[in-house]
Amino acid sequence: MDETTTPEILNPLQRFGADVKRVRLGRKLTQKQLGKATGYSDGYVSLVEAGKQMPSMRFARGCDLAFGTNGLFVGLLKRIDEGDHPSWFVPYLEQEKKATRIYDYSVSTIMGILQTEAYAHAIFRAGYPHARADVIKGKVDARIRRREVMERENPPTLWAVFHEACLRTVVGGPAVMAGQLQHLITSTDSPDIDIQVITYAAGAAAAHMSAFTLLVFSSGPTVLYTDGPHGGRLYDKEATVADSLRHYERLQAHALPPDDSLALIKDLYKEYTL
Repeated sequence: MDETTTPEILNPLQRFGADVKRVRLGRKLTQKQLGKATGYSDGYVSLVEAGKQMPSMRFARGCDLAFGTNGLFVGLLKRIDEGDHPSWFVPYLEQEKKATRIYDYSVSTIMGILQTEAYAHAIFRAGYPHARADVIKGKVDARIRRREVMERENPPTLWAVFHEACLRTVVGGPAVMAGQLQHLITSTDSPDIDIQVITYAAGAAAAHMSAFTLLVFSSGPTVLYTDGPHGGRLYDKEATVADSLRHYERLQAHALPPDDSLALIKDLYKEYTL
């Protein structure tokens, strides 16, 4: 390699896929043969090897059986999930870095890119109650690093709509919540960040909606990200994305204007500091 050449940095899913491909070729198997052995299509294998598809645990087990690798790929997938970011979230993070506009609707907790360190720590400690302190710290540090996208020379436009429950759900105690709301107040000083709050008074207009994020790019289709109890998923089907954009516009219409939203956040901040 030329001394001036920068080696490609692979994310965890890309490394997993590259390892699958390396062993598959070493075993002289085609993607179709590996797909048949694992119960998936050759297209699925191709996406996994390219780092574009979150591999399932069933696929990892199938690879170990097909390759005779005695749990190697199951172990690799588990380590990805136990790392700073779960494997299913990595594709979203890669897209978030490229977006020119981010539209987020959060239902019960503040969106990750706007979380404080203390708030994120409380969230992860609740989600991983038996994890070691260093594991939690790694996850918190990784979440805080997501702020870097808003600190670059040409940051994306971030528009966040928070349900009032996000502000009233006491995460980590009153002091943590006060710090979190103070951070939101400060964040609105940025010309690239807008925050709206949709109150309980909006009723069914927001009650039927789950949290989601839309990523808009200067070139390429807008993508939708939704989270669930077993992980998140990206969607780029035009009809699905268009439907979510319409929902987002209605949420914005039912939410308080940005200035009124900021006033509400300031009032709640005072409540947490009493």
